[in-house]
Amino acid sequence: MRNVAIVGAGPGGLVAARYLKQEGFEPTIFDQNPSLGGQWSATPGTSGVWPAMRTNTSRIMTSFSDLTHPPGTAVYPTNQEMHTYLEQYAAKFNLTPALRLNTRVEEIAQNTSGEGWRVRTKPRTEANDSPIREEIFSHVVIASGRYNKPAIPLIPGLNTFSGKGGISHTFDYKHPEKYRDLRVLVGGCAISALEIASDLAMLGAAKVFSSNRRQRYILLKLLAGVPTDHCAFTRFGAFAMESFPMETNAQFLKEFILSRCGSPEGYGAPKPHDNVFEAGIALSQHFLPLVAEGRIEVKPWIQEVTGRDVRFVDGSAETVDAILFGTGFELNLPFLSKEIRERLNMDHHHLDLFQFTFHPDLPGLAFLGMMELQGPYFPVLELQARWIAYSWAGHVPVVPREQMEAGIAAYQARRSGPRMVPMHFAAITFARAAGVEPDLQQWPQLANALLFGPLSPVSFRLSGRDNLPSAAERVVEDAKAFGAIPSAKLAPMQQGQLQNLAAARNNPAFTKFVEELSAAP
Repeated sequence: MRNVAIVGAGPGGLVAARYLKQEGFEPTIFDQNPSLGGQWSATPGTSGVWPAMRTNTSRIMTSFSDLTHPPGTAVYPTNQEMHTYLEQYAAKFNLTPALRLNTRVEEIAQNTSGEGWRVRTKPRTEANDSPIREEIFSHVVIASGRYNKPAIPLIPGLNTFSGKGGISHTFDYKHPEKYRDLRVLVGGCAISALEIASDLAMLGAAKVFSSNRRQRYILLKLLAGVPTDHCAFTRFGAFAMESFPMETNAQFLKEFILSRCGSPEGYGAPKPHDNVFEAGIALSQHFLPLVAEGRIEVKPWIQEVTGRDVRFVDGSAETVDAILFGTGFELNLPFLSKEIRERLNMDHHHLDLFQFTFHPDLPGLAFLGMMELQGPYFPVLELQARWIAYSWAGHVPVVPREQMEAGIAAYQARRSGPRMVPMHFAAITFARAAGVEPDLQQWPQLANALLFGPLSPVSFRLSGRDNLPSAAERVVEDAKAFGAIPSAKLAPMQQGQLQNLAAARNNPAFTKFVEELSAAP
């Protein structure tokens, strides 16, 4: 029996089904929504998409390697375009027959026989009178998404708030017009909070206040016309994270941000912590300029609320008509049995898994897309899906129990630290596990694009299982698309960076490769 239940018909569930189906598995994709797409379905109540929302990652980095966006798609596609893209992806790989929409997963538990998984589901009907269906699957992939249970902070007096705009989470932000001419407080400093604060300020709110516990560094979405994710998430960056001390990497990243975007205090926001990893990073094209114009005022965190009056921890106060919290999400997997949740040591934010994917005591169960990622998700989701499919099909070795246990122990030791995982680090990790990380020495003509260009999905189709004949040409096209990599030749600064990296890695083969690149005409 090689049937697999996939929970979630968003990007993660679809790309998992695509690769598992290719490897001979029979996928069934369960989703409680009436259409595929996950968050991109814009289904009320289960999607955090708002009407004007666009991707915060570029079209090249918000796609899978088998399907590019159609000509004419904007650098940052609309949410409607993303939904259409996922429908086309499902059609291309004939995944539509595998969809079981309007079906809620009630429980997943290990089969009492010890083999396979018991999956209990219930079709969603208006009368809610449909019977629960129970099936046995040899494998299960949990791809239900990381961002679907909004977290509202506990603040003294919040229940007394009397502003006519009310209290809500940015997940429920659907009608910007209701905030026109109102004084609105947006809590949080992550992407959605900054983007919605900007949206409100540009769509007619009387005044927007942005409140946060700590000021983050803020990257613009475009840097001199180049998408930020083409510059910030590269193989060179991933290699540097592996090779240099954390303090050195923090300084590199801070210098990159300051040279491209400046520091928030230059726009009128508070000064972030000197260590960029302590401060955190967010992304928004308009937020800081709107702060500089006085259309958004940045405040410290909220101390208490009394009626319409909000007092902040610095003693200042403002009267507001509405409060929106962009304060993150809690991990939400209510369908996992009590035994599974206990085995995973699950809390509101953590799952004890090896590389966010497997647990040695739960063979045949995998998790996809459950990490809090900093940067584009699509390339990482595809690589993680390939690792799962190749591992279960026997094309890459199953990770030994001892190695999994050691990896989980290392994760447990850092559970209290920062939760965000840099996209380029995750991509390289999953690519190596799937056996598809390109060997740079085999592609010297692509060195500039592979090292300093975007970590595009097709750059992981050069070698290994599922390699594509057109991959090399497409890698160059992706790297040159916005002028980030103007030629195949390394610039002097890049040569210097690689030489420093080679010295830090202390790898003779890599050092020789860098010397040959630097000497090339």
